[in-house]
Amino acid sequence: MAIKKQNLSDYDKTTVPNAKDFRFGIVVSEWNENITEGLYNGAIEALLDCGAKEENIIRWNVPGSFELPFGAKKMINTKKVDAVIVIGSVIKGETMHFDFVCGAAAQGIMDLNVKTETPVIFCVLTDNNMDQAIARSGGTHGNKGTEAAIAAIKMAHLGN
Repeated sequence: MAIKKQNLSDYDKTTVPNAKDFRFGIVVSEWNENITEGLYNGAIEALLDCGAKEENIIRWNVPGSFELPFGAKKMINTKKVDAVIVIGSVIKGETMHFDFVCGAAAQGIMDLNVKTETPVIFCVLTDNNMDQAIARSGGTHGNKGTEAAIAAIKMAHLGN
């Protein structure tokens, strides 16, 4: 659970491998674009800060979080990336749709991590409301995109 008004995305750069030799894929959901763009920006800033080269970062958009596993699978199969970050935002509404989309996205990403040799980093916010999503996409609780980028670097390093 996040601590109120604490940025949880600070990282110690000395504990993160240099990312200069890795290729990263980022698959971004277009749904809740104001949130996913914040997450994407956090991921890009962290990757570049840790040595990744802009030309070694590939971005693809998909319509929503449900489509993230397919986008990640296609990227793994066609772009020779060392890690993929999937970025999405699902905000709870009044129907069961939230549960189905969140469960399917999580299961699809987990399946890719088990079936492929390329790590897929889950950066899908599953919040109760827009305020929570804002707080975690560059707001008071930091940026989960930043955290996902650091995880991607560490997992790419582990795979090499």
